Amino acid sequence: MDLMTPARTGTAGGAKPRLTVLLAGPRGFCAGVDRAIKIVEEAIRRYGAPVYVRHEIVHNRFVVESLERQGAIFVEELDEVPDDAPVVFSAHGVPKSVPAEASRRKLFYLDATCPLVSKVHREAEHHFARDRHILLIGHAGHPEVVGTMGQLPPGAVTLIEDEQQAREAPVPTERPLAFITQTTLSVDDTAGIVSALKDRFPDIHAPAKEDICYATTNRQSAVKAIAPRAELMVVVGAPNSSNSVRLVEVAQRAGCPKAIMVQRGRDLDPGLADGLGVVGITAGASAPEVLVEEVLARLRERFEVTIEEVVVAEERITFKLPAGLQPA
Repeated sequence: MDLMTPARTGTAGGAKPRLTVLLAGPRGFCAGVDRAIKIVEEAIRRYGAPVYVRHEIVHNRFVVESLERQGAIFVEELDEVPDDAPVVFSAHGVPKSVPAEASRRKLFYLDATCPLVSKVHREAEHHFARDRHILLIGHAGHPEVVGTMGQLPPGAVTLIEDEQQAREAPVPTERPLAFITQTTLSVDDTAGIVSALKDRFPDIHAPAKEDICYATTNRQSAVKAIAPRAELMVVVGAPNSSNSVRLVEVAQRAGCPKAIMVQRGRDLDPGLADGLGVVGITAGASAPEVLVEEVLARLRERFEVTIEEVVVAEERITFKLPAGLQPA
């Protein structure tokens, strides 16, 4: 069957209409998310429940609720954590004031910050030590941005959210400039912002290797490969997940007529695929594969589904757990 023009109606006798699903690869959990979840699970196993977690460990309610059932308690700030309880910092990273406060209170804490986010933190410190003013490309209020800006004193970092700000935002020019980026941005949007910054500040220092993480880049590339063939793109993810929101945007820009986000299979109206021949499915880096399976099951209620995996990269990256949780 030609995947570009699959059958759109069922056969006589009431058979389900056929639907081709293009399944993006890579999709779902990245190494940083996998490590963060394992840190919470291993902390509960070793130290017993409850283990407190500052902020959602990753932006996915299914994951958060699963950890809550195991004994995790999620809080927004350390003042909600009892003095004798272990606490885990989320994968997005935290300002330096957070571990400083934990140390002041003598709390036992584990830092689940993604190592690729920590890399950006070290870049910021490197530039600051060389008396450079830092431009951070990212989204205001996102926990990763809050954490990165919180590595340095107030005023050391200027946040740049879009190309207009890159061209017009007030920037101190009495010192050399450098830019860093949030790890979960749109690759294409960021390229435009970087280009505008370089046009305005030709001598600006760039990262030795781009800060957008491999998982974000690979998931966006897979969506770009699928989008021109798909009539509907379903992104499994959470509305507060930056990388998941970017996948919806990337699908739309890459030529898919309609792109939606669902958190679980039950959130999908399979009727959206009525009359369609090809649907794409992907998942943000904090969405487990079981939720993709839920979406497929939902579609199978209504359609005879044929799956084609579209794989643009193989991911073999893993990150070690903190020393305190390593196997003996």
